[in-house]
Amino acid sequence: MAKQFWKAGNMLYPVPAVMVSCNREGEKPNIITVAWAGTVCTNPAMLSISVRPERYSYDIIKETKEFVVNLTTKELTYATDYCGVRSGRDVDKFAEMKLTPQPSQKIKAVGIAESPVNIECKVVEIKELGSHHLFLAEVVGVTVEDSYMDEKGKFHLNDIGLVAYSHGEYFELGEKLGKFGYSVQKKKSEKESQKKPLKKQVIEKEGKEKPRKRKQGEKEKGKYQKKRRRKEKKKGLS
Repeated sequence: MAKQFWKAGNMLYPVPAVMVSCNREGEKPNIITVAWAGTVCTNPAMLSISVRPERYSYDIIKETKEFVVNLTTKELTYATDYCGVRSGRDVDKFAEMKLTPQPSQKIKAVGIAESPVNIECKVVEIKELGSHHLFLAEVVGVTVEDSYMDEKGKFHLNDIGLVAYSHGEYFELGEKLGKFGYSVQKKKSEKESQKKPLKKQVIEKEGKEKPRKRKQGEKEKGKYQKKRRRKEKKKGLS
């Protein structure tokens, strides 16, 4: 297979396309679309977003040290793109996209009511990397839409129609190919299927009745009958 070597660049795709909301007290809230976002720790729950310093939202997040990551869906794709190419200095993105500011539970920054998942974050560290500065944040609360919860309280995130960003284009998640750990589960099932026939054979073998041993009297009777048959055959031949 032929390949080409390129200069260093970001080719880690797809990535999440999320709308990050933030606001200063007394000012209108703003939304910035971020693709450089991801989970960095499970316990404590932490994530990161990378933002260019010249962006309008950068100073807001740096000062307040709070923001909300709002997951996007197929229905929110247009708004997601708009909030990524227009500046909050010039327009009210909530008003333009007819989105509703949603009060958060743990922080002052608002979320987006139309988003099915709102992740409330507090900044713990800012890393100046180069073109982008990384905001490392702790997740302090998550709000999810009730319609995606089942009767057992399980949240079906993959039924939302989440949107991903890949090389300048937006995509909805497609066909399910497997689940975490399915490669190991498959091997286990194969081993179990191989063992089952063996167990069956043992059971069948053990289930057969053993041949009954004849008693001494029965043995003598059998010998007598054989001798008698031989004599009868000889008489018939003579």
